[in-house]
Amino acid sequence: MWDVRGKGPERVQTPTAVDYEQVFRDAGPGLWRTVYAFAAGRRAVADDAVAEAFARALEHAGQIRDPVPWLYRTALRLATDDLRRERRKPEPDPEQADPAAAGLGALVPALRRLSPSQRAAVVLHYEADLPVREVAARMGTTVAAVKVHLFRGRGRLRELLGSEEAEDA
Repeated sequence: MWDVRGKGPERVQTPTAVDYEQVFRDAGPGLWRTVYAFAAGRRAVADDAVAEAFARALEHAGQIRDPVPWLYRTALRLATDDLRRERRKPEPDPEQADPAAAGLGALVPALRRLSPSQRAAVVLHYEADLPVREVAARMGTTVAAVKVHLFRGRGRLRELLGSEEAEDA
């Protein structure tokens, strides 16, 4: 591009490089916990999705403006794909379930029965304690859509868990 004074090409500022090591330290644990809850206590799904999301972020580093929401969207999509593939397999034995998920009791199977969008909205809003606007940014959708997912997700959890347990969620 030429500058307006006709003095040759203007210098376009390049975006500052993102320190993905720092992003991993700052956002990685919260991202992992979110994907872990989204995957209803499946540690392998969370590990794989977070690792793959960061690997893809490094591949596309120059194209990502805001890495944290991008990482959340990517990791949740990867986890969704993993869970779809896993759904085709028989359910694991409940006695072999991850001990960290044991404290969640009936909530884990109930979360598995929500749609991926409802589950993501519920987990991001209630588990990660994010405001609706931030949930929308991390899911790559609108605030209105997140509100619908939360409304429907809470209703479905209420059906599955009974009214008093859903109030705690």
